[in-house]
Amino acid sequence: MAPRLLAAGLVLAGAPAASACGPLTVPGSTADAAPAHGPAAAGGGTALTQLNALAVRAQIPLAGYSRDAFGPPWSDAGTVEMSGNSCPTRHDVLARDLDDVVRAEDGCTVLSGVLHDRYTGRTIGFKRSPRTSMAVQIDHIVPLALGWRSGAGKMTAEQRLNYANDPENLIATGGSTNAGKGAKDAAAWMPPRAEAHCWYATAQVRLKTKYRLSVMPAEKTALLTALESCPAEAGQR
Repeated sequence: MAPRLLAAGLVLAGAPAASACGPLTVPGSTADAAPAHGPAAAGGGTALTQLNALAVRAQIPLAGYSRDAFGPPWSDAGTVEMSGNSCPTRHDVLARDLDDVVRAEDGCTVLSGVLHDRYTGRTIGFKRSPRTSMAVQIDHIVPLALGWRSGAGKMTAEQRLNYANDPENLIATGGSTNAGKGAKDAAAWMPPRAEAHCWYATAQVRLKTKYRLSVMPAEKTALLTALESCPAEAGQR
Protein backbone atom coordinates (compact mmCIF):
# COMPACT_ATOMS: atom_id res chain seq x y z
CA MET A 1 0.00 0.00 0.00
CA ALA A 2 1.48 3.36 -0.95
CA PRO A 3 1.82 5.42 2.21
CA ARG A 4 -0.31 8.59 2.37
CA LEU A 5 -0.06 10.99 5.27
CA LEU A 6 -3.47 12.19 6.37
CA ALA A 7 -3.94 15.79 7.45
CA ALA A 8 -6.33 14.76 10.17
CA GLY A 9 -6.61 15.21 13.88
CA LEU A 10 -5.18 12.50 16.07
CA VAL A 11 -6.80 10.24 18.62
CA LEU A 12 -5.24 7.62 20.78
CA ALA A 13 -6.21 4.05 19.94
CA GLY A 14 -8.91 2.95 22.32
CA ALA A 15 -9.84 6.55 23.27
CA PRO A 16 -13.50 7.41 23.72
CA ALA A 17 -13.72 9.07 20.30
CA ALA A 18 -15.81 7.12 17.82
CA SER A 19 -13.89 4.63 15.64
CA ALA A 20 -14.90 2.74 12.54
CA CYS A 21 -12.80 -0.19 13.72
CA GLY A 22 -14.08 -2.47 16.43
CA PRO A 23 -11.81 -3.74 19.21
CA LEU A 24 -9.42 -6.50 18.19
CA THR A 25 -8.38 -9.16 20.65
CA VAL A 26 -6.00 -11.97 19.77
CA PRO A 27 -5.15 -14.64 22.35
CA GLY A 28 -1.56 -15.05 23.49
CA SER A 29 0.55 -16.54 26.28
CA THR A 30 4.07 -16.54 27.65
CA ALA A 31 5.44 -19.48 25.68
CA ASP A 32 8.28 -17.25 24.45
CA ALA A 33 9.72 -13.92 25.54
CA ALA A 34 8.08 -11.87 22.78
CA PRO A 35 5.29 -9.40 23.42
CA ALA A 36 1.74 -10.76 23.45
CA HIS A 37 0.79 -8.98 20.22
CA GLY A 38 0.24 -10.91 17.03
CA PRO A 39 -1.58 -14.01 15.87
CA ALA A 40 -1.81 -17.04 18.11
CA ALA A 41 -0.69 -20.53 17.19
CA ALA A 42 -1.46 -23.97 18.52
CA GLY A 43 0.92 -25.49 21.06
CA GLY A 44 3.86 -27.66 20.02
CA GLY A 45 2.14 -31.01 20.61
CA THR A 46 -0.93 -29.99 18.64
CA ALA A 47 1.23 -28.60 15.85
CA LEU A 48 3.20 -31.85 15.60
CA THR A 49 -0.04 -33.79 15.18
CA GLN A 50 -1.21 -31.31 12.55
CA LEU A 51 2.13 -31.39 10.73
CA ASN A 52 2.08 -35.17 10.46
CA ALA A 53 -1.43 -34.97 9.02
CA LEU A 54 -0.46 -32.57 6.21
CA ALA A 55 0.00 -33.92 2.69
CA VAL A 56 3.67 -34.06 1.67
CA ARG A 57 4.29 -33.48 -2.00
CA ALA A 58 6.66 -31.80 -4.41
CA GLN A 59 6.48 -28.06 -4.89
CA ILE A 60 3.62 -26.98 -7.16
CA PRO A 61 4.78 -24.69 -10.00
CA LEU A 62 3.97 -20.98 -9.80
CA ALA A 63 2.30 -21.11 -13.22
CA GLY A 64 -0.86 -19.03 -13.07
CA TYR A 65 0.11 -17.25 -9.84
CA SER A 66 -0.45 -13.53 -9.44
CA ARG A 67 -1.08 -11.28 -6.46
CA ASP A 68 -4.43 -10.43 -8.04
CA ALA A 69 -5.54 -14.04 -7.54
CA PHE A 70 -5.77 -13.24 -3.80
CA GLY A 71 -8.01 -10.21 -4.26
CA PRO A 72 -7.33 -6.51 -3.66
CA PRO A 73 -4.44 -5.93 -1.22
CA TRP A 74 -5.57 -5.34 2.37
CA SER A 75 -9.20 -5.80 1.43
CA ASP A 76 -11.82 -5.40 4.13
CA ALA A 77 -14.04 -7.91 2.32
CA GLY A 78 -14.19 -11.63 3.06
CA THR A 79 -15.39 -13.50 6.12
CA VAL A 80 -12.35 -13.71 8.41
CA GLU A 81 -11.95 -11.80 11.67
CA MET A 82 -11.31 -8.06 11.07
CA SER A 83 -13.41 -8.11 7.87
CA GLY A 84 -16.30 -5.70 7.52
CA ASN A 85 -15.11 -3.08 10.02
CA SER A 86 -14.42 -0.49 7.27
CA CYS A 87 -10.66 -0.50 7.93
CA PRO A 88 -8.00 -1.85 5.54
CA THR A 89 -6.45 -5.01 6.93
CA ARG A 90 -2.99 -3.41 7.04
CA HIS A 91 -4.15 -0.82 9.57
CA ASP A 92 -6.03 -3.42 11.61
CA VAL A 93 -2.82 -5.44 11.94
CA LEU A 94 -0.70 -2.39 12.76
CA ALA A 95 -3.19 -1.41 15.46
CA ARG A 96 -3.12 -4.94 16.87
CA ASP A 97 0.65 -5.45 16.83
CA LEU A 98 2.01 -2.02 17.80
CA ASP A 99 2.10 -0.36 21.21
CA ASP A 100 1.34 3.31 21.85
CA VAL A 101 -0.81 3.46 18.72
CA VAL A 102 -2.01 6.83 17.45
CA ARG A 103 -4.73 6.81 14.80
CA ALA A 104 -6.17 9.49 12.54
CA GLU A 105 -9.64 10.75 13.29
CA ASP A 106 -11.02 8.32 10.67
CA GLY A 107 -10.55 5.67 13.37
CA CYS A 108 -8.62 3.39 11.00
CA THR A 109 -5.36 4.89 9.77
CA VAL A 110 -2.43 4.18 12.08
CA LEU A 111 -0.17 7.21 12.20
CA SER A 112 2.43 6.06 14.72
CA GLY A 113 3.31 3.38 17.21
CA VAL A 114 6.07 1.15 18.53
CA LEU A 115 6.71 -2.38 17.27
CA HIS A 116 8.39 -5.03 19.40
CA ASP A 117 9.32 -7.27 16.48
CA ARG A 118 8.57 -10.89 17.24
CA TYR A 119 10.85 -12.13 14.46
CA THR A 120 13.97 -10.28 15.64
CA GLY A 121 13.34 -8.99 19.16
CA ARG A 122 14.08 -5.45 17.96
CA THR A 123 12.04 -2.38 18.93
CA ILE A 124 11.09 -0.30 15.90
CA GLY A 125 9.35 3.05 15.88
CA PHE A 126 6.62 3.49 13.26
CA LYS A 127 5.61 6.85 11.82
CA ARG A 128 3.33 7.09 8.82
CA SER A 129 4.89 9.15 6.03
CA PRO A 130 6.16 8.55 2.49
CA ARG A 131 9.72 8.34 3.86
CA THR A 132 9.20 6.20 6.96
CA SER A 133 6.13 3.96 6.63
CA MET A 134 8.06 1.05 5.13
CA ALA A 135 10.14 0.66 8.30
CA VAL A 136 7.29 -1.55 9.53
CA GLN A 137 5.61 -3.91 7.07
CA ILE A 138 2.98 -6.64 7.26
CA ASP A 139 4.24 -10.16 6.62
CA HIS A 140 2.17 -13.13 5.49
CA ILE A 141 3.39 -15.88 7.81
CA VAL A 142 2.69 -18.37 5.04
CA PRO A 143 3.48 -16.16 2.03
CA LEU A 144 0.99 -15.95 -0.82
CA ALA A 145 3.39 -17.46 -3.37
CA LEU A 146 4.25 -20.27 -0.95
CA GLY A 147 0.54 -20.84 -0.44
CA TRP A 148 0.14 -21.11 -4.21
CA ARG A 149 3.00 -23.63 -4.36
CA SER A 150 1.20 -25.56 -1.61
CA GLY A 151 -2.21 -25.76 -3.29
CA ALA A 152 -3.88 -22.34 -2.99
CA GLY A 153 -4.49 -22.34 -6.72
CA LYS A 154 -7.31 -24.82 -6.08
CA MET A 155 -9.04 -22.52 -3.57
CA THR A 156 -12.07 -20.44 -4.47
CA ALA A 157 -11.58 -16.71 -4.98
CA GLU A 158 -13.21 -16.02 -1.59
CA GLN A 159 -10.96 -18.53 0.16
CA ARG A 160 -7.87 -16.87 -1.32
CA LEU A 161 -9.16 -13.44 -0.29
CA ASN A 162 -9.64 -14.70 3.26
CA TYR A 163 -6.19 -16.33 3.22
CA ALA A 164 -4.53 -13.07 2.19
CA ASN A 165 -6.34 -11.07 4.90
CA ASP A 166 -6.57 -13.64 7.68
CA PRO A 167 -5.20 -12.06 10.89
CA GLU A 168 -3.77 -15.46 11.84
CA ASN A 169 -1.58 -15.20 8.73
CA LEU A 170 -0.45 -11.60 9.25
CA ILE A 171 2.12 -10.03 11.54
CA ALA A 172 3.88 -6.67 11.64
CA THR A 173 7.65 -6.86 11.30
CA GLY A 174 10.62 -4.74 10.25
CA GLY A 175 10.79 -3.87 6.57
CA SER A 176 14.24 -5.38 6.04
CA THR A 177 13.19 -8.61 7.75
CA ASN A 178 10.09 -8.88 5.58
CA ALA A 179 12.13 -8.26 2.45
CA GLY A 180 14.71 -10.87 3.48
CA LYS A 181 12.03 -13.50 4.04
CA GLY A 182 10.21 -12.93 0.76
CA ALA A 183 8.23 -16.03 -0.20
CA LYS A 184 10.65 -18.54 1.35
CA ASP A 185 9.42 -21.67 3.09
CA ALA A 186 10.62 -22.86 6.51
CA ALA A 187 13.52 -24.80 4.99
CA ALA A 188 14.94 -21.56 3.56
CA TRP A 189 13.96 -19.02 6.22
CA MET A 190 13.21 -18.94 9.93
CA PRO A 191 12.96 -15.88 12.19
CA PRO A 192 16.40 -14.50 13.16
CA ARG A 193 15.33 -14.73 16.81
CA ALA A 194 15.69 -18.40 17.76
CA GLU A 195 13.13 -18.10 20.55
CA ALA A 196 10.49 -17.38 17.89
CA HIS A 197 11.03 -20.64 15.99
CA CYS A 198 8.49 -22.62 18.00
CA TRP A 199 5.80 -19.98 17.58
CA TYR A 200 6.57 -19.49 13.87
CA ALA A 201 6.49 -23.20 13.07
CA THR A 202 3.25 -23.77 14.95
CA ALA A 203 1.68 -20.77 13.21
CA GLN A 204 2.70 -22.05 9.77
CA VAL A 205 1.42 -25.55 10.50
CA ARG A 206 -1.86 -24.22 11.86
CA LEU A 207 -2.39 -22.12 8.74
CA LYS A 208 -1.51 -24.92 6.34
CA THR A 209 -3.96 -27.13 8.22
CA LYS A 210 -6.67 -24.47 8.18
CA TYR A 211 -6.39 -23.95 4.41
CA ARG A 212 -5.62 -27.59 3.55
CA LEU A 213 -2.23 -26.82 2.05
CA SER A 214 0.64 -29.25 1.60
CA VAL A 215 4.27 -29.20 2.70
CA MET A 216 7.41 -30.18 0.82
CA PRO A 217 9.77 -32.78 2.32
CA ALA A 218 12.54 -30.33 3.28
CA GLU A 219 9.94 -27.88 4.58
CA LYS A 220 8.42 -30.54 6.81
CA THR A 221 11.85 -31.43 8.19
CA ALA A 222 12.54 -27.76 9.02
CA LEU A 223 9.17 -27.37 10.71
CA LEU A 224 9.74 -30.54 12.72
CA THR A 225 13.14 -29.25 13.86
CA ALA A 226 11.56 -25.98 14.96
CA LEU A 227 8.80 -27.78 16.85
CA GLU A 228 11.46 -29.71 18.75
CA SER A 229 12.48 -26.34 20.26
CA CYS A 230 9.03 -25.90 21.81
CA PRO A 231 8.72 -26.10 25.60
CA ALA A 232 7.01 -29.22 26.91
CA GLU A 233 3.95 -27.05 27.63
CA ALA A 234 3.96 -24.68 24.67
CA GLY A 235 0.60 -23.15 25.45
CA GLN A 236 -1.34 -21.34 22.73
CA ARG A 237 1.30 -19.01 21.40
